[in-house]
Amino acid sequence: MSEMRSLNEVSEVRPQFAGMNADSFFQIEAWMPSEIKAVGPLVQRLMRLIEGSHCVAGEEPAVELALEEALSNAVVHGNRMDPEKLVQVLCRCDGKGTSIVVKDQGQGFDPNTVPNPLSPENLSADHGRGIWLMRVAMDEVSFENRGTEVHMRKAQTYHPRTEPATQCSALHAVVRERISVVERVNSSNKRG
Repeated sequence: MSEMRSLNEVSEVRPQFAGMNADSFFQIEAWMPSEIKAVGPLVQRLMRLIEGSHCVAGEEPAVELALEEALSNAVVHGNRMDPEKLVQVLCRCDGKGTSIVVKDQGQGFDPNTVPNPLSPENLSADHGRGIWLMRVAMDEVSFENRGTEVHMRKAQTYHPRTEPATQCSALHAVVRERISVVERVNSSNKRG
């Protein structure tokens, strides 16, 4: 079964369902503009599908956190909020878990040059934790094509763990606040 559904005015999802239980296995391609305000709605819609698939039962908050960070980084750092550039998301859920690829159209970067957010001099910084959060939340994270693509994987868990999910929920609140700060700064820059 293949169909195209519009997630919102700015992004599209092309789900493809397969397997014996069509609700459990899917592959999605989605696009969104380089706008912070587009991150939340896309994350919410993708997470509904991931939650419904039960492909990472009990680990959904971790996946949501990593997805939100990857999309935010692609918009802000990758595409530099250029309205002419798009962010692409590929998401696959199956019996092994979920894999997500977020691609931007920016110049790329070397992830090895990103400062450690846990270093004492960086602890009070109001940014710079995105890659670290993705690595904490997911089982595997790698950067491809000069850093313009982040590949993430979360394995299926058969016994949901509550402690990491609780930790990710707390980190998720920090991320939401960070996005709010970026939105306020962008809003004030547009006015001034």
